[in-house]
Amino acid sequence: MTTRSAHAKAAGRGDLFNSQCPTRQLLDRIGTKWTSMAVKVLAQADPDEVRFAELRRRMPGVSQKMLSVTLHNLTRDGLVARRVEPTVPPRVHYRLTELGLSLEVPLAALRTWAEDHMAEINRAVAAGDAQAGPTAE
Repeated sequence: MTTRSAHAKAAGRGDLFNSQCPTRQLLDRIGTKWTSMAVKVLAQADPDEVRFAELRRRMPGVSQKMLSVTLHNLTRDGLVARRVEPTVPPRVHYRLTELGLSLEVPLAALRTWAEDHMAEINRAVAAGDAQAGPTAE
């Protein structure tokens, strides 16, 4: 076991460099654009809840299925709380848990970084594509 792995295990933390560590799967789930958008919308509503239809309206481009999968994963991970009103049809409300609220700060920093550097990234991609030339199909 490497020193990094031993330290992570002793601290009860994940180790991204260990192929068996669930940290990788968690990063896959929280690193999506839909997760970032849902967390932002819910954080802006805090402490209020947001209904499914309102979330979908405030997240342009998300399909009903993708939003449902995203919310299911966030709820399963303990980041979002779901409340169902027993009406016909049922009214479903979502809000961030304390754990979910703690995710907003790092996701906001990542969103800001992406927005601040998108033009630079686009220039690098264009330059790389120009150097690579046409691709064979």
